[in-house]
Amino acid sequence: MVLSGRAPSRRRLAAALTVLSCAVTLTAAGCTGDDDGGFRPGAADVGDPYVPGRGNGGYDVTHYGLDVRYDPTTDRLTGRATITATATQDLSRFNLDLVGLDVGAVTVADRRAKHRREEGELVVTPRDRLPRGGSFTVAVDYAGVPTAVADGELGSGGFLHTDDGAVALGQPDSAATWFPVNDHPSDKASYDIAVTVPDGLSALSNGVPGPRSSADGWTTWRWSERTPMASYLSTLVIGNYRVVTGEHAGRPLVTAVAASLPASGGAAGSLARTGEIVDFLASRFGPYPFDSYGGIVVADDRIGYALETQSRPVYGPAFFSDDRPNPGVVAHELAHQWFGDSVSLHRWSDIWLNEGFASYAEWLWEEHDGGRTAQRNFELQYASTDWSQPSVEPGRERMFGTAVYKRGALAVHALRRTVGDDTFFRILRTWTTERAAGTATTSDFVALAERVANRQLRPLFDAWLVGGAAPTPP
Repeated sequence: MVLSGRAPSRRRLAAALTVLSCAVTLTAAGCTGDDDGGFRPGAADVGDPYVPGRGNGGYDVTHYGLDVRYDPTTDRLTGRATITATATQDLSRFNLDLVGLDVGAVTVADRRAKHRREEGELVVTPRDRLPRGGSFTVAVDYAGVPTAVADGELGSGGFLHTDDGAVALGQPDSAATWFPVNDHPSDKASYDIAVTVPDGLSALSNGVPGPRSSADGWTTWRWSERTPMASYLSTLVIGNYRVVTGEHAGRPLVTAVAASLPASGGAAGSLARTGEIVDFLASRFGPYPFDSYGGIVVADDRIGYALETQSRPVYGPAFFSDDRPNPGVVAHELAHQWFGDSVSLHRWSDIWLNEGFASYAEWLWEEHDGGRTAQRNFELQYASTDWSQPSVEPGRERMFGTAVYKRGALAVHALRRTVGDDTFFRILRTWTTERAAGTATTSDFVALAERVANRQLRPLFDAWLVGGAAPTPP
């Protein structure tokens, strides 16, 4: 958020004086109500129709400090979230997304704040008004038995209790089931995560591993993700895992496979190629954007997908059934580290920016690894595509449909054929550099591609992404 450098107006000066007065006496005139002195509540919904009720307005989170403790025998989680944010308006109260857990004390700027629960929401009213542009810290103590969240055709996500621990995972919903959060990718933040579990269990999350400590039969695992991360890309995986910690290109590489899965072969062998695959993708997309690498393979059959959780993707067991290797899915999720994680979508209607490029990366990797060429994959997919389904604005029920993934990949290859390899890969590297750690839209990508290619490309994208008839291959 860029704040104006203008001198304060009389209204804003009066609002600031109201805040000062309210800090002295809570009974002062103008210190109650939602619109006193120009202060008003933040929106309880970010306004994205693909995820109604998710996200909140009025503030921008910069950092989450999460300290949680989980006991698998009781399925009970206790936690404290310390959230640093900046007010983006004169703020009288604000919401955090939180599903199913009980809230104890809430403080804002170290002062007890009023709070109440609404469906899927924690509503916080600080004692002092929060002026626009000011930084503030919220601390929330919470506890309970976390739940999964069902979202119709989008499947289930959230906090899943497993035979030996738990998995917190899901797209677009998961984060709000285990910590209070502004749960929308348009508000990215850094994270420090401490997870305390019974001795003998692993507790895996995003980012760089920190020092572990043990006391009284419990072990605390620490993780730090300093590059801003969308909330749905956070994860927590607890249980019996074979954890391998190494280094690649001077950064920690942490992989883990559920202890109930084979010790070698499909899953472990595929994760062992993480560094090799990252290096290949970096040669096409530009430098790897994070401070650590890795991957986690879970054994729970309810996880029927793989998800690009930042710096450490999580894979369901079906991708390695019969102990078969599957480097293609690893390439897909690692490609998301550039497309989706570093450069994140601003609204879910543009999810092809994540999935189209990750699907195309699978084609690039397959060709590099001695399989079919990207051109041959393009031809096969072109012949079987339903052109009535758009990649952009696919509709909430089809946001994970074939048009988003495969038609999106066709559009990427069509761009490559149109502008040529040198310009195409320069477009991709410029995108991942200029938009790193931020969010973007389809219009942003089209504008950048036209600028780098120095030619009009909007008709090309319209035909390949949203047109209702098969375009002619370039």
